[in-house]
Amino acid sequence: MTGIDPVSVQIRLRGVRFAWRRYESDIIDIDDFTVAKGERLFIEGPSGSGKSSLLSLLGGVVVPREGRVEVLGENLSSMRGWRRDRFRADHVGFVFQMFNLVPYLSVVDNVILPCRFSRRRRARSEARSSSVHADAMRLLAELELDRSKVIDRAVVDLSIGQQQRVAVARSLIGSPEIVIADEPTSALDEGTRERFLELLFNECDAEDTTLLFVSHDTRLGTLFNRRVSLKEINRSAVEAPS
Repeated sequence: MTGIDPVSVQIRLRGVRFAWRRYESDIIDIDDFTVAKGERLFIEGPSGSGKSSLLSLLGGVVVPREGRVEVLGENLSSMRGWRRDRFRADHVGFVFQMFNLVPYLSVVDNVILPCRFSRRRRARSEARSSSVHADAMRLLAELELDRSKVIDRAVVDLSIGQQQRVAVARSLIGSPEIVIADEPTSALDEGTRERFLELLFNECDAEDTTLLFVSHDTRLGTLFNRRVSLKEINRSAVEAPS
């Protein structure tokens, strides 16, 4: 275990082993790993080393075949699927690598979608702004997606970089305790990337949100409180292809 104060631990993995199929070799094999409340954690590793699988475990999308995944004091490994879904909706904002935007919803409706599934996040969003819609507009404006150019267009008509920013706004709305971002800057140019990271950090700092950020761009690691290579914590990552 790291030197993190046990009182401040928000995420802990203990004896976690995971493979996508029953008879395959483990992709994840982690003895003990912790993340503190409010920490900005940068996770790096080559393609195929298990980064996305680790994020899926931390978000309760999947469960390990062995061990415990504890988030906010809850053991996700022992929860039924519907309880993990509810927990994730209330407490975790996800920026998926493939965005997972809903093509038949507007830009704003995509952003406010988590608040439709979580009363907790809706209440937090309304407390931050005058309404959920106003909070979505605030986030979109911070990400330079203004009404005249973007808001009234279908998400499928947006550029990849614009879709990525919509996905980020969706992850932040309702101030979840944890934000998990899987390669969220891969489609952004340098100037937009800097503004995006500034917004992401400011939003997380304002609510003391824990940020887990995965990227192959190791230059970004210096901007975070802590950077971890999967080879340091995941014994299966040593054999992963580059």
